[in-house]
Amino acid sequence: MTNENDDIGMRKVQDEPVEHTQSDAKQATAQSADGQQPTEDERVQAAFQHLLDTYLASPHRKKIDIINKAFNFAKQAHKGVRRLSGEPYIMHPIAVAQIACEEIGLGSTSICAALLHDVVEDTDYTIEDIENMFGAKIAQIVDGLTKISGGIFGEHASAQAENFKKLLLTMSEDIRVILIKMCDRLHNMRTLDSQPANKQYKIAGETLYIYAPLANRLGLNKIKTELEDLSFRYEHPQEYDRIKKKLSFTQQERDQLFSDFTAPIREALDKMQLKYEIKARVKSPYSIWQKMQAKHVTFEEIYDILAVRIIFTPKQRDDEINECFNIYVAISKIYKSHPDRLRDWLNHPKANGYQALHVTLMSHQGQWIEVQIRSDRMNEIAEKGFAAHWKYKETEITEDEGELGEWLSTIKEILDDPQPDAMDFLDAIKLNLFASEIFVFTPKGEIKTMPTGSTALDFAFQIHTFLGSHCIGAKVNHKLVPLSHKLKSGDQVEILTSKSQHVQPDWVNFATTAKAKAKIQAILRRDAREKQKQGESELSQWLQDHELQPTSAILDKLCNICNQQKPDELFRAIGSQAVKLDDTLYSQLTTQSSSKSGGWKRYVPFLKHNSNKKNDKAQKETVEKAKTVEPTQPKTKKNVVYAVSEATIHQYKFPNCCHPIPGDDILGFIDNQQNIEIHRRDCPVANKLKASYGNRILDARWNMHRQMLFTAKIAIKAIDRPGMLLDIANVISGQMNVSMQQITIKANDGICEGVLEMHVYDRSDCEKIIHQLKQVKDMQEVSEPI
Repeated sequence: MTNENDDIGMRKVQDEPVEHTQSDAKQATAQSADGQQPTEDERVQAAFQHLLDTYLASPHRKKIDIINKAFNFAKQAHKGVRRLSGEPYIMHPIAVAQIACEEIGLGSTSICAALLHDVVEDTDYTIEDIENMFGAKIAQIVDGLTKISGGIFGEHASAQAENFKKLLLTMSEDIRVILIKMCDRLHNMRTLDSQPANKQYKIAGETLYIYAPLANRLGLNKIKTELEDLSFRYEHPQEYDRIKKKLSFTQQERDQLFSDFTAPIREALDKMQLKYEIKARVKSPYSIWQKMQAKHVTFEEIYDILAVRIIFTPKQRDDEINECFNIYVAISKIYKSHPDRLRDWLNHPKANGYQALHVTLMSHQGQWIEVQIRSDRMNEIAEKGFAAHWKYKETEITEDEGELGEWLSTIKEILDDPQPDAMDFLDAIKLNLFASEIFVFTPKGEIKTMPTGSTALDFAFQIHTFLGSHCIGAKVNHKLVPLSHKLKSGDQVEILTSKSQHVQPDWVNFATTAKAKAKIQAILRRDAREKQKQGESELSQWLQDHELQPTSAILDKLCNICNQQKPDELFRAIGSQAVKLDDTLYSQLTTQSSSKSGGWKRYVPFLKHNSNKKNDKAQKETVEKAKTVEPTQPKTKKNVVYAVSEATIHQYKFPNCCHPIPGDDILGFIDNQQNIEIHRRDCPVANKLKASYGNRILDARWNMHRQMLFTAKIAIKAIDRPGMLLDIANVISGQMNVSMQQITIKANDGICEGVLEMHVYDRSDCEKIIHQLKQVKDMQEVSEPI
């Protein structure tokens, strides 16, 4: 495990506070009894008292004594240790416990574990000490948190995945481990501002890569949104500030729209004698930016920034779904609803437990507005997550707790099978973290939730491993389809099987879910081991029949004759009948053995030349160079800003993954040869590097002076007509005076689309060109440079 300390004797650097939670603000403004600023001990005590007050106001059983005991123990354990800001370190565990209690709704067990979560890692106390003083359950949670301390990812890829594996193992034992870890990460993100930029990119990238999607999968919507916004703020500060300002400038307009739109809805709900509240939901800066990137539109072109939530208390708890639909009927009489935008998450909740009815209505101002209808219970689960909702969170988690239980069970199955490549394991888990969902029906009408893009093969393994391993095809909506057929929501699927069918290696190519891939690979490895064992036995008997010994010399010669790299591959080839143990093979073996050129030793240079060690190493570095160790003596300084200018640009490498140009937010990455690669901060490759190799990330900035030209690409899509290409060329070469490098355009069924490649000085040139191209008649879409 690696720690993120930069200075000996200092705490984790990402913990230094620069922003404050609501409780921190109360402490900062608190006054001591004599009217002076509060002392350090008074600030600590005020923070803990606020935590106690929050806990006492919750519906949990009031176990004050054990919380007091945990606080005093942690305070004593961390005594004399300060954060880089000079603040007592105990303020961090208190803040984590405050988030756990106030924002997720956890109880005394979790609060104690949060207060103690750094004690074992950072002091001389052991898990046994914690168990003796606070019991087995709190000790188990603290142990889980200790195992995954310092962030999910270490310095090396294998350590990263193995650490993530520990997190999932402890999560499947007690979900509170990951919930408290989420609180820890959220507080670290709230206090990230004082970090050097390269550490901000590393921590923000890690958060966006794993923690935010994991929070979403666990139903922690508020935490997910805040983690995304904070990551966005540190990775793209200018874009973040620009969107925040525009949201501020348009707030009065949104407030008026909300008031006008909801007035008749309130009248209708009052007539229904409902107890309700109506809230405005404003799209988060990160969500707005994501949509701007995906749709290639400006802030002003996004029309769903405002949504409306109707949260009601049902008259009868078991009738809340019907009451949601009654509200929908009532408001549909006021505003016309969009026929294709009704989303029923009531009867089919999302995999993270989310329940609501979404309908999009046309306002009197001519604007589509989404309305989310949910009961107070549904709203609590949507905000805090059903992972933290079991009987007020103080009971054991069982495997039959709905969709989340199924997901944890799937994780356990994946964990039970050791992976030869730890990074494959990480990628397999992420398949499920990021996937959106479709609903698929069995022949008996049972609903199964699957990730978008799932195939019939994925569905078969979702039902049962035996069904998946023997399937030969499927019927989707009573029509025969291959196993690679992609399913859609509402499909009814019947799997066809045969006892003679076996798992095929090419199945891995069209299986998309983590569970199916893991099962297929496990079966293939098991089959390979069986064939290897069988081949080894057959070869041993064959050699014995021919009065030969299975020495390494004999095995080397057989590998050479049969074109196999090593004995294990030879055994598998024999076991699968790819290599025949016959008289011809014996003749070749004995002929080589009696050769006058030195017997078997003459094959040594050949075998050495064909040894797969060097080739494997070179191929591994070429295909995936990041899967090597951290450079031992980096020549770079990690906490300085690297300026990319006309004078220094030749010192950097520019990979082909994202084509950064001046004006892009960029970062540096130290590769295995000590070179510095320059990536866009939103580059998919960079996202993985930030999460996997955070200590090799550098802060890089452009310092160009419009003296060098860079290649940029712009994608277009338009209605085809005579003169379209001429109009495009006039914009680029005529109006903008930009040098064209290449144009690739094709027309089909009245639509033309293509890519324009040109030389520009910086990103602002691209933005101007895009703006002008959008003015061309019949132009439909102009995307940012690819």
